[in-house]
Amino acid sequence: MAGNNPIEPEKNLKNEYLKLVTTLKKPLTSHENRLFEQIQTKFSKKGFRLDINTSEIIVYLQAIEFEVFRDYILDLLADLEKNPESSPVDPTLFLKIIEEISRIKSYGIKGGKRWYVTYNDERKVKDRQSKVNRRGLYYYARNTTFSKNNNELPKRYENLIINDDSESVLKQLPDNCIDLVITSPPYNFGLGYDTSSDGVNWELYFNKLFAVLDECIRVVKFGGRIIINIQPLFSDYIPSHHIISHHFMQKKMIWKGEILWEKNNYNCKYCAWGSWKSPSSPYLKYTWEFLEIFAKGDIKKSGKSEDIDITEDEFKRWVVAKWSIAPERKMDHYDHPAMFPEELVTRALKLFSFAGDVVLDPFNGAGTTCVAAKKTQRKFMGIDISKKYCEMAKKRVKEIL
Repeated sequence: MAGNNPIEPEKNLKNEYLKLVTTLKKPLTSHENRLFEQIQTKFSKKGFRLDINTSEIIVYLQAIEFEVFRDYILDLLADLEKNPESSPVDPTLFLKIIEEISRIKSYGIKGGKRWYVTYNDERKVKDRQSKVNRRGLYYYARNTTFSKNNNELPKRYENLIINDDSESVLKQLPDNCIDLVITSPPYNFGLGYDTSSDGVNWELYFNKLFAVLDECIRVVKFGGRIIINIQPLFSDYIPSHHIISHHFMQKKMIWKGEILWEKNNYNCKYCAWGSWKSPSSPYLKYTWEFLEIFAKGDIKKSGKSEDIDITEDEFKRWVVAKWSIAPERKMDHYDHPAMFPEELVTRALKLFSFAGDVVLDPFNGAGTTCVAAKKTQRKFMGIDISKKYCEMAKKRVKEIL
């Protein structure tokens, strides 16, 4: 079987395709033809088309569920191996097509399918990079005093959950020793956290929060990231995400982006606050929270390619900065009123850190960050003022094989 020609665009009526051409050394057998017809019938209405003649197989691709396509062909070949009396089939013909499609790196994800064409038809800005350079890249975070010399987290803190005040614990760590901080600060809601400090006035709340976050900035590595999951306190008209982001920018941290965590929570009442059917004071409803992402000193983080554990499809889906993830459903089980789901943390870890990195949560709660870190082969350090939650976090981590 000869090598494949480069991929080229192909138009058929109003549809646009990518074309893969495989040259045959000999014509297909009747049974091989029947198998290709079976594949064509299965996927013909899903953006996939085959043209076969005596000298070549042409695959036209528009959109396809690649994993379904791959598994379907592998199952066909497996069935043939179980039936030695069937007509001879060269499996390399089919495996080669799977391999060639898997090598295509330029595609978009929509509706669970890989779209090989039309996925990037957005307007291009001419000479974009030079315009960015002229405007000034993250001008607010230039001329920092951040050291580029990173340190190792002392071994005694690795994979440790500490019941103490985060500010005092973090002061014991060396500079630049944490790869990623991800946390959800306790809201000033008076939700019954196992502490005596929740429910204090906003000035005291933010003063304490910023004292902890300033220590996080100090201990995070040059090129490391800090991710804050936060929701504004709408009832008090406190835009927490803006206040926190403003503080980070004042400290010359680079705003790397913002992820909208869509919780699809439509159960809140319509007239809890504000006016009903009146412009006098309508109360806006939100079904999402924010993940504010900041980088220290550089938007690029160094790491080894072998420590990248995010898949191509995960990357393409998750860089779309709206994540639809259901809220944590076991909060009653863990006796915690405001947990973020493990899936949220797992995505953030795989998208913004490498396997083996050190992850810190200074408001560790019931330990979801530590659980996700251990499951993704990252080191962790969790701190929380609540003894009850620290015991729960240790129990959850211990249960992971």
